[in-house]
Amino acid sequence: MGPADERVDVVIVGAGLSGIGAAHHLKTHCPDRSFTILEGREAIGGTWDLFRYPGIRSDSDMYTLGYSFKPWTEAKAIADGPSILKYIRDTAAADGTDRAIRFGHKVVRADWSTDEAAWTVEARKADGSTARIVCSFLFLCGGYYSYEGGYSPEFPGAADFKGRIVHPQAWPKDLDYKGKKVVVIGSGATAVTLVPEMAKDAAHVTMLQRSPTYVVSRPAEDKAANALRRWLPPKLAYALVRWRNVLFGMYFFRVARNRPEQVKKRIIGMVREQLGPDYDVETHFTPRYNPWDQRLCLVPDADMFDAIKSGRASVVTDHIDAFTETGIRLKSGQELDADVVVTATGLVLQAMNGIELFVDGAHVEPGKVLSYKGMMYENVPNLASAFGYTNASWTLKCDLTCEYVCRLLNHMKATGLRQATPRNDDPEIGQVPWLDFSSGYVQRAMDKFPKQGTRAPWKLHQNYALDLMNLRYTRVDDGVMKFTNPAGAAKAEAREAA
Repeated sequence: MGPADERVDVVIVGAGLSGIGAAHHLKTHCPDRSFTILEGREAIGGTWDLFRYPGIRSDSDMYTLGYSFKPWTEAKAIADGPSILKYIRDTAAADGTDRAIRFGHKVVRADWSTDEAAWTVEARKADGSTARIVCSFLFLCGGYYSYEGGYSPEFPGAADFKGRIVHPQAWPKDLDYKGKKVVVIGSGATAVTLVPEMAKDAAHVTMLQRSPTYVVSRPAEDKAANALRRWLPPKLAYALVRWRNVLFGMYFFRVARNRPEQVKKRIIGMVREQLGPDYDVETHFTPRYNPWDQRLCLVPDADMFDAIKSGRASVVTDHIDAFTETGIRLKSGQELDADVVVTATGLVLQAMNGIELFVDGAHVEPGKVLSYKGMMYENVPNLASAFGYTNASWTLKCDLTCEYVCRLLNHMKATGLRQATPRNDDPEIGQVPWLDFSSGYVQRAMDKFPKQGTRAPWKLHQNYALDLMNLRYTRVDDGVMKFTNPAGAAKAEAREAA
């Protein structure tokens, strides 16, 4: 390890939705703490700057995807990507957070020293050199997937295809699909966003899926929320709508888990109402799994269903046999002609922002540690990560995580203890996967992610109300979080030894 370039109290990794939120919380609740944000790319926004595919938008309402401290004031609750990016950048500019960002600093490694009670963070700079920053606390806000590229299966014959194959994570600026035949492979949130948007200009768009996903239509504008804003102060209106949406989401998830057949019947029924009695809803929109075994797909104002009804788009449910020069041959023998193929086949998930972590020289293997309250890790001191909900908006959990981190930092300052480490002293705690989701992109990576325990505080709640109580109102010194390493102890020991 080379010498450090500087020292700050907190290093935040990532200048996306979570990182900008974390900085605001630090400024608000720990104003005496210094921090810097290390961002591997050259722009603010994370996901909302990286993804540039047509029609990119939120798949959650902005009253819950937005920050708790900054009201969403646009008319559309299901917002487009550029509007979300502007919201994040406006937030960063409003309190000067944007001046604390080091762009072109990709964090690759961090080493914790108990003697120093500090992390030494290594970031690879855009020019190839390495920056080293020492910090007392490391806050990982870089998301849950690799920015290097998305997941694309090896398709037989892909090299023979004469058209273009693109992945949504690396959308080419020069792609012209106007008047062309497009096949979108996939059935998740990205696919159902791309299909109706590309269908506006393409000759035809086919969504090719191996199996169906639950698709739910919802108005892009929240009329009740827009009306409230006309009568109430913005923050009050925002808080009321936010809580309404949180409570409805929790209720719907609970009903889906307890009465899956009833919820499944209702969702499929709504699709049938959109597409009519003659459409084969059973084949193309009836999943083999229960609602919320995977994330539901949201389509604003029924745009995808409208594209299908107009004939501009269609859905094919089948398996790929091989690519051909002019398209894709399916297992059934059917051939899909295509000029452009979009592989909306998922992300490459990575634990702990893909950073190599070492604690007093020992390598931390993410897949072998327990997660504490869904944000810190067994035997890893002074480190937290922002990870949102799978059954609700990402930011809901990240806001609570930021609040907790600030409480933790303030507790350590008040007690003069420099180290906070979750320790599991209960031999009866079992281990289960981090996420209980059947989606392929999740299953491919779960063995590399931390585990959750069978009991609190190691259990991961997908429940905002429970997390609100556990992260905002419970004691940080709960007996599991061990506070040690008092300030000045190392110097005192050295003096005694001398």
